[in-house]
Amino acid sequence: MAKVDLGQVGKNLVKSAESGETVELQSLWQDQPAVLFFLRRFGCQVCRWMAAEISKLEPELRAAGVALVGVGPEELGLKEFKEGGFFKGDIYVDEQKKTYKDLGFKRYTALSVVPAALGKKVRDVASKASAEGIQGNFSGDLLQSGGVLIVAKGGEKVLMHFIQDSPGDHVALEDISTALGISATATAGQKPACNDDVCSL
Repeated sequence: MAKVDLGQVGKNLVKSAESGETVELQSLWQDQPAVLFFLRRFGCQVCRWMAAEISKLEPELRAAGVALVGVGPEELGLKEFKEGGFFKGDIYVDEQKKTYKDLGFKRYTALSVVPAALGKKVRDVASKASAEGIQGNFSGDLLQSGGVLIVAKGGEKVLMHFIQDSPGDHVALEDISTALGISATATAGQKPACNDDVCSL
């Protein structure tokens, strides 16, 4: 796992989806620990399911004084994402994608994205999302991957730095709670069991 330079990453600028104000990333963890969930894109069905999953922790995080923040790489699809209510935290946009680059979130090539997107992990999560009525679209940057960064209050240290290998990779809710040292009662959505032909819950 690449070492995260919080001093450098913290100076990156992100724009609030609520106010339109541009802030330094480090302002998000200045006064409290923060869980930063980096989406591949707002229209991505799998990302929306992951956003809904991680949002199950929001009441516990809030009670523990932890900020829940979603970051997207572009504004495209943001309005629909917000209207869908997939995510319960604050949302920001990293229009330069600088944080994505600094955190080592890879970019697929036009050739590598297709097998990645058709992989079993992605199919599993997509079928789960469909079962929960979460749809997606293909607008926007299809090549960016994402991950999770959890930072202690004041940027004292990195508690978790998770980089997606496949677009279907996501952090278990209990791993987030453990990293923060809090107990959470949220239960993860059951991932569907799949074979090559069929997926079932």
